[in-house]
Amino acid sequence: MTPTNQEVTDFIEALKEQWQKELSAGLREVVRQAIPDVAERIQYKKPHFLKNGKYAAVISTSKDAVSFTIFNATDLQLPEGMFDGPPERKTLKLRKGETFDSGLLVPLVVQASSAL
Repeated sequence: MTPTNQEVTDFIEALKEQWQKELSAGLREVVRQAIPDVAERIQYKKPHFLKNGKYAAVISTSKDAVSFTIFNATDLQLPEGMFDGPPERKTLKLRKGETFDSGLLVPLVVQASSAL
């Protein structure tokens, strides 16, 4: 497994809301489980996760949500109503008090990133 990127760690730790820190750290772990050789970096002021130099996922935060976008998502079988966005990238938006299922997300990221 590749080492974590300190800039991404600093980004997550600097989030003001504890629930956003926890969701972001958990989503980062999903990506790291799905893509052991993932490259992490801050780009456009957000944590981006790359495989072979191509975007695999991104975490973004707003005042009331944490969003997790999976790239290369055209062929994914997604749960109804859980993700938004165009076919090639799907976004899961989480608000305070909501959780996600790692057992669902890890295989989706593995599948989406397998062609990268």
